Amino acid sequence: MGILGKVSATGWIFIAMAFGVALGVFAPDVAKELTPASNIFLKLIKSIIAPLLFATLVYGIAASGNVKTMGRVGGKAILYFEIVTTVALFLGLAAVNIIKPGVGRHVEPSSAAAPAIPVLKQPPTVGEILEHTFPASIIDAMAKGEVLQLVVFCFIFGAACTAIGDKSKPIVEWCESLAEVMFQYTRYVMMLAPIGVGAAIAVTVGAKGLGVLFTLGKLLVTMYAALIIFVVFVLGAVIVICRIPMGRFIQAVKEPWLIAFSTASSEAALPKALENMEKFGVPKHIVSFVLPTGYSFNLDGTTLYLSGASVFCAQVAGIELTWSQQLLMMLTLMLTSKGVAGVPRASLVILSGTIATFGIPAEGIAMILGIDAILDMARTSVNVLGNCLATAVVARWEGVDLSKPPELIET
Repeated sequence: MGILGKVSATGWIFIAMAFGVALGVFAPDVAKELTPASNIFLKLIKSIIAPLLFATLVYGIAASGNVKTMGRVGGKAILYFEIVTTVALFLGLAAVNIIKPGVGRHVEPSSAAAPAIPVLKQPPTVGEILEHTFPASIIDAMAKGEVLQLVVFCFIFGAACTAIGDKSKPIVEWCESLAEVMFQYTRYVMMLAPIGVGAAIAVTVGAKGLGVLFTLGKLLVTMYAALIIFVVFVLGAVIVICRIPMGRFIQAVKEPWLIAFSTASSEAALPKALENMEKFGVPKHIVSFVLPTGYSFNLDGTTLYLSGASVFCAQVAGIELTWSQQLLMMLTLMLTSKGVAGVPRASLVILSGTIATFGIPAEGIAMILGIDAILDMARTSVNVLGNCLATAVVARWEGVDLSKPPELIET
């Protein structure tokens, strides 16, 4: 019991992941039956998102006491998001053009009919994306998990609380209390993380076998290598330039990153990311605004993946795209990725709609589908890592000193 008691929460997640892989390999039929355990954990996580975001956003904005400050924070966050996602986009494009994983793997259109993937028949226009950003009902936005709509409502609601001053004090204090309750609720749910994570890994390996790690190995290696390069050289450079304490930052993000990687769900990592970045020293009003906004505007891993996967689909179809065509496709992907946030298997939805617009057959998607679960783990974890870093960057930009260690992060 003494040894077991010394194992950290992150350690238990690693142990569960290893056990899940072993179970998937040696008892695949048993592993497949663990789907309910994985789904229950994800449902519990999703039950946290709406009340936690509402409480932390409203309290953070109202507690800042200055709408102008929040506007400045928002402007800096959006500028940072666009710069970093553009770098990710070009890195993915460079990787797939250099390695050419789809060249020489040509398939005939009739030989690889894609399984039922929801297709966007036409990418949303800029007007439709803007319209979708604003909620008709906060209850509907909460029920559907529309994070961006929730951010917009809470920003206006928090600004209204700030504007009326003391009259809003009971609501602001209630939101502060609700946030604390939801963080405790999160801790209870996270006690189940090793079970949920282990089950998710077991189901993936049990259903597809270890062969899933070797299917389309060239594409898999290309995408993983590009994501690792992005994390080490791009995000690493940002950490150095902005003078963010690397050791404490790694300690703060390791658990959200692990949860995102193993469950392939950004939502699963959000509550822990919010809590840990605040403990890292980023002010509450910055964390509660930048982190959820980044879920729609700062999808570094997804952007890199989409740029590579779209060109891969063209390579598999034997279509040679000019650089101008590739750049136009990238601009389309950047817009559509912001327009369908929250859609299940969103990356495949975006990819299928965009390549259809450019006349590229869907056979490549049918091939990618075999390893999409493994690719999804990588891109989702990079999304979470990038968004955690964004909160620290904006905090430094606002003059916050992150070199002084706040309360220790529980491990």
